[in-house]
Amino acid sequence: MSRARDLSLFLVLAAVWGSAFMAIKAGLAYFPPVLFAALRYDVAGVVMLAYAAYAVDDPVPRGRDEWTVVAVGATLIIAAYHAFLFVGETDPAVTSAVAAVIVSLSPVLTTVFARAFLPSERLTVVGVIGLLVGLVGAVVLAAPDPANLTGGGTVAKFLVLLAAASFALGSVLTRASDADLPIETMEAWSMLGGALLMHLVSAGLGESLVDVSWTTEGILALAYLSIAASGLGFLIYFDLLDRLGPIEINLVSYVAPVFAALAGWLFLSEGITLNTVAGFLIICVGFALVKRGALRSTLREYGVVG
Repeated sequence: MSRARDLSLFLVLAAVWGSAFMAIKAGLAYFPPVLFAALRYDVAGVVMLAYAAYAVDDPVPRGRDEWTVVAVGATLIIAAYHAFLFVGETDPAVTSAVAAVIVSLSPVLTTVFARAFLPSERLTVVGVIGLLVGLVGAVVLAAPDPANLTGGGTVAKFLVLLAAASFALGSVLTRASDADLPIETMEAWSMLGGALLMHLVSAGLGESLVDVSWTTEGILALAYLSIAASGLGFLIYFDLLDRLGPIEINLVSYVAPVFAALAGWLFLSEGITLNTVAGFLIICVGFALVKRGALRSTLREYGVVG
């Protein structure tokens, strides 16, 4: 029964996070990109802070080490990741599926950054091959035109790749910290701090609430991203992380693009290209090579392999 519950929650998480790419794409028709991301985490930060107050004994970070972790999370995991992602998705060439597939490279990048910042860990030869395969998948997905590298959505796709790299680096740096900060507290304050940073960037870019079209569709997109994708999504994530561990949770990045593609097709009439499918499959192969040992252990635990 517990396995069935975990699988159900895993699929809900993949669906919520995958369809979030569609909601971003839809909402960008009504909001300036960075301001849109900032408003999302104004709401999500309050929701997560309320949950942290309920779930942990002390929901406020204490001391320089804990606030440093929050600053890293706010800057890289929230602000940089979402600013790059939202701006990248303003390009018509970056569909919901394309954005989700590029972001699915994040677990591979996380492993690479872990090797760089955690000296005890090293990539094996097969791991290096896996990294290269994953990068090949990203290039296949981007399908850059050598005659016009600034066209065809290449720059926008590179921004989404920077988003994935920011998230991966932030995850490693927070994990490498010695601060004993509950993850719920870290996420809540990182969301609020990241929202503040994005508001500053948004103002610097000349974005304003005057530029927002307060339509029903825009408000629904903002509400879905804030409450469902961020609030509900992270609650499910924390619940599964505690029981399944980081390897199995990482796999959500490889299921989410399926839901992103379906949501984009259903609600935005987005097509799915051969490059998108090929890039996704190649990135999955790269991930499997990098994480082959952990995946083998997980499959053995489930009785899939002997």
